[in-house]
Amino acid sequence: MDIRKLAIAIGTAAALTCGQAGAETLTFAPLPMETPETVLKQFKPMLAHLEKTLNITFTIEFSSDYAEVLKKFADGKVDVAYLGPLPYLTLRDTIATATPLVHFKEASGSSTYTCAIIAPADTAPDLSRTKGRKIALTQPLSTCGYLSTDGLLRQAGSSLEENRYRYLDKHDEVALAVARGEFDMGGLKTAIGRKYAHMGLSIVAESPPLPGFALVVNARTVAKERRDQLRQALVELDPAEIKNWGDNIRHGAVPAFDGDYDSLRRLRRKATIPGTGNF
Repeated sequence: MDIRKLAIAIGTAAALTCGQAGAETLTFAPLPMETPETVLKQFKPMLAHLEKTLNITFTIEFSSDYAEVLKKFADGKVDVAYLGPLPYLTLRDTIATATPLVHFKEASGSSTYTCAIIAPADTAPDLSRTKGRKIALTQPLSTCGYLSTDGLLRQAGSSLEENRYRYLDKHDEVALAVARGEFDMGGLKTAIGRKYAHMGLSIVAESPPLPGFALVVNARTVAKERRDQLRQALVELDPAEIKNWGDNIRHGAVPAFDGDYDSLRRLRRKATIPGTGNF
């Protein structure tokens, strides 16, 4: 079964039958590059809670990359999306109706996170002298990909364009590729990098705090009253109610607003993000 047919099948299965006939149906877009099985494990409990609480249903729309998610959102085929900061800003550039509802908290309880550059602990580089090194990145539209990694290198006196870089899509694959010795360094989410310290990796640079991943709603397809209900339903949750939700959304949420991204907007103005690697 191809991914689109599978998306329809899983989306139909994810919609609960407890709502009344004719209940509003919203289309939810999870992160790209995750398997349908992973998506169901991560997000189905949250969607089921919202369905029961608000008498709505959700279908899940899978995509192969961030660009596809954003296009579907722009075309009105996605009502709600789970997005990192840079994908949100990219979407907001062209779709003024993209509206952040909540930021999901990290395990630490913070509603922000950081990006990092990792390297083998026994060969940690001097970033000010970093030239010609092989650097693994996630995706072009990943906040911890080109944007943050280049920003950290520039802060030290180097840049990605003075090095060799390639996109590997997933944060975990970046860490594993560096651990295997295929790359000298990698850019990824700090919390994920720390998970691989046991494989001899260390963090050599870390970004300032960034807005947490958000639930973003298309205000063109979802009424304000419904948007307010969705935000309230997630912000007011008791932590005990969500302990079995996915790792990225089980720690609670706080209200999100477009102004939360202003510092990231300033960083992005200084960078041109290539869509492909340079080797």
